[in-house]
Amino acid sequence: MKKLHILLIGLSLTLFSCSKYVETPTPKNELASSLVFTDDKTATASVTGLYSDMNQLNYYFANVLMSYLSAMQADDLYYYTNFANYDVFQQNMLLPSSQYVQSMWRDQYSYIYQTNACIEGLSAAQGLTPAVKDQLLGESYFMRAFFHFYLVNMYGDVPLITSTDWRVNNVKPREKTAVVYAQIISDLTEAKKLMGANYPTGQRIRPNKAAATALLARTYLYNKQWALAEAEANEVITNGQYSLLKDLNAVFLANSREAIWQLQPVNVAGGRNTWEGFTSTPPTSTATALFRLDTLNLIRKFETGDQRLAKWTDFRKTTAGATYYLPLKYKVRTNPSGAVTEFSMVMRVAEQFLIRAEARVQQDKLETGRADLDSIRMRAGLLALPTNLDKAALISAVEKERKMELFVEWGHRWFDLKRTNRSTVVLGPIKGANWQATDTIYPIPSDAVRTNVFLTQNEGYK
Repeated sequence: MKKLHILLIGLSLTLFSCSKYVETPTPKNELASSLVFTDDKTATASVTGLYSDMNQLNYYFANVLMSYLSAMQADDLYYYTNFANYDVFQQNMLLPSSQYVQSMWRDQYSYIYQTNACIEGLSAAQGLTPAVKDQLLGESYFMRAFFHFYLVNMYGDVPLITSTDWRVNNVKPREKTAVVYAQIISDLTEAKKLMGANYPTGQRIRPNKAAATALLARTYLYNKQWALAEAEANEVITNGQYSLLKDLNAVFLANSREAIWQLQPVNVAGGRNTWEGFTSTPPTSTATALFRLDTLNLIRKFETGDQRLAKWTDFRKTTAGATYYLPLKYKVRTNPSGAVTEFSMVMRVAEQFLIRAEARVQQDKLETGRADLDSIRMRAGLLALPTNLDKAALISAVEKERKMELFVEWGHRWFDLKRTNRSTVVLGPIKGANWQATDTIYPIPSDAVRTNVFLTQNEGYK
């Protein structure tokens, strides 16, 4: 079998162990082999192996990279010491050759190849239980949409990959963002039809119908389709499986009722839980935290009494006596007992309240939009918003609540500033002379441009 490529970047098809997700070893054959889809267990292992792959090692797209690097590009986070691979994100001086610019592109297209192989294999498979086949196909469509969503928001126009035909994929040009979004919506709509409302294993570690609905809500919001965004978010919020938790310390626990989709830790040597907790939480009370929250542009923006500041951050003193803050949404670096109590949060219901709030306000439904914001604020221990706020004031309140609620999570702040055309206004004064409007998207990786003559480079990076 020929070695498969995508955009001329070699991809490994080996799946990491997925024993956390299914009760069967991962198949050792090539993923594209029809043998992988001959029964329910091997078919399930083929699909769920992707989730283990995404979270196997630290500084992968799906854990620290997406959340922390984008937070440094925005106004949430900074890295305490100099490190070239982080400095280019923090200073908004990315290059096509930057390591993580390339690895996040490569990782996501590798995952897209895997999802396409699963879609093709499952579609042709015989002998699978119909409900299992539908669920696995739905998960695969969801994951293809998920990765394309992040690619198009990170890099702008990107190749749209919907097959495993490497001869075609190797020469794919960049597709217009609107076309990529249309495919994302199509995939998520199909995923909603196929996936069940319940979680296949009882744990919230595999996408279900609500996950597809939630990502549809976000996609419609980004495309300013306000009524559709409201409807999809409302479907999740009114689903009895999810609720805002009063105890902020419980939000990021495994199988939290706020979780729509989490990644289960698969590399738990030494009592480790999530990579996010391991990375941001110093090993001792006196050790230095390398990832620190922006005091001026985040910490001081919290209102007095906001429990998100109290519960989701911590502070330390430098040797000179200065105070700095670190993210504490994940509280476990390592657990001496070996117990895994925290899972990596990918999607949660608080975002859906914020989506519905914004969509309602944009449709001039000011009262109900404000009520959604109040749900988030009052959970954080704050007072309800004044009832006389106009539309412009409520839109500003949406931006602020998204910032305070979703800091250092999955690029939300970075994407919010970009999609609302607020990046230059907010980040220009912070970033200084280095800032350019073209910094809102990443360069196309040099490896991809070098090996595919049909790929063009983004403005600002030529």
